[in-house]
Amino acid sequence: MAVKTSFRELARLKRKMRIRKKLHGTPQRPRLTVFRSDKHIYAQIIDDVLGATLVTASTLASDYRELGAPKGKVEAAKQVGQLVARKAQASGITRVVFDRNGFIYHGRVRALADAAREAGLEF
Repeated sequence: MAVKTSFRELARLKRKMRIRKKLHGTPQRPRLTVFRSDKHIYAQIIDDVLGATLVTASTLASDYRELGAPKGKVEAAKQVGQLVARKAQASGITRVVFDRNGFIYHGRVRALADAAREAGLEF
């Protein structure tokens, strides 16, 4: 069965492929990737050499829910950014490469990146 994909989603996937051709995560600098849905936001730190996810955080995670409910999606993205940065530092990761995953760098994606930087991750 064929999957219907909107024009907007196809454009994002094209941008994603263009970005991923040039951007790779290494053990010294893994890749921090962001996925944004209508309701939630997800962040993963990935080592592309091993093909392994090292750290993950999202608005669906149990440790996120312990922080309390934010007042909107941008605030939620900030909390996820802080959470992923704390988990990364606990795993010994301080430097990452930021992968916006084809999303435009504003709003929730920017809020997550800024919060992760403020919490101690270097991009």
